[in-house]
Amino acid sequence: MKDIGIDLGTANILIYIKGQGIVLNEPSVVAIDTDSKKPLAFGEEANQMLGKTPFKVKAIKPMKDGVIADFQITELMLDYFVNKIKVRGLFSKPRIVICCPADTTPVEKNAIREAAEKLGAKRVFLEEEPKAAAIGVGLDISKPNGNMIIDIGGGTTDIAILSLGGIVVSRSLKIAGNVFDNDIKEYIKNNYRLLIGDKTAQTIKHEIGSVFNSDEENEMEVRGRDLETGLPSIITINSLEIEEALKNNINKIVSACKSVLEETPPELSADIIENGAVLTGGGSLLNGFKELLEDELKIPIYLAESPLTSVAEGTGIMLDNLYLLD
Repeated sequence: MKDIGIDLGTANILIYIKGQGIVLNEPSVVAIDTDSKKPLAFGEEANQMLGKTPFKVKAIKPMKDGVIADFQITELMLDYFVNKIKVRGLFSKPRIVICCPADTTPVEKNAIREAAEKLGAKRVFLEEEPKAAAIGVGLDISKPNGNMIIDIGGGTTDIAILSLGGIVVSRSLKIAGNVFDNDIKEYIKNNYRLLIGDKTAQTIKHEIGSVFNSDEENEMEVRGRDLETGLPSIITINSLEIEEALKNNINKIVSACKSVLEETPPELSADIIENGAVLTGGGSLLNGFKELLEDELKIPIYLAESPLTSVAEGTGIMLDNLYLLD
């Protein structure tokens, strides 16, 4: 029996098989034929179609803000990926650990649980992402010590203080990688009258994205459609401008981190002053994020070794140590 852990992310879906590690890491995207309503492609193949599909083909992201926005499409996507990794044997019913943001509502949790149960699971464990991320980055949350995790994903940012195997204080914001992409698109549209797509915004974020002490000399060419003429056009944009574009939402994340620290019991605060916080998730890779948080929160900040996979790795550790599961 192969037990599996699933990080059902807004941007990517990662699947961990007990004993094998992470076996799948693909974008959470499905391409649909709008006439027949049948799926045409999943994951990376569908992601290549984003913004480039003909009229009758639609590339859909069924996850929004860390929760299921389109249940039917999510179900199809999960089924496709689980079949792809060949985890289902003739008689095997895997146990599944699946993650959700810290403040997911009971209705949203039921939707996630139901999607996992339809995969033929023997038992479904629903875990909160900050807990899985903390375990995945190597924090020992079972002891009576304060641990802080800041997980900036594609759809949500989860900030949590953990102790004795559970979450003591947490905040979940619907501000993360996808919102940053949108901020970049809006900035370029408003300042350069240039329209760019999601994938271009993502490329800008990855290549010159920065949130602290940015460098004007770090620049790149951006191609898009001129809003005035309707014709293709090229502009040059730099890191300082990206810092400006992201500033408002980055400040909201910093404020949420401060709120969590303000609500932390004093004994655990003492641990966090000493041990600091771990920064993880794809958004943590933005240039200067670690330095900005250190400057604002006045505690040591450590960047996770593998920020993109820490939640999935956490589900794997939980599968090996079932006492860690709620």
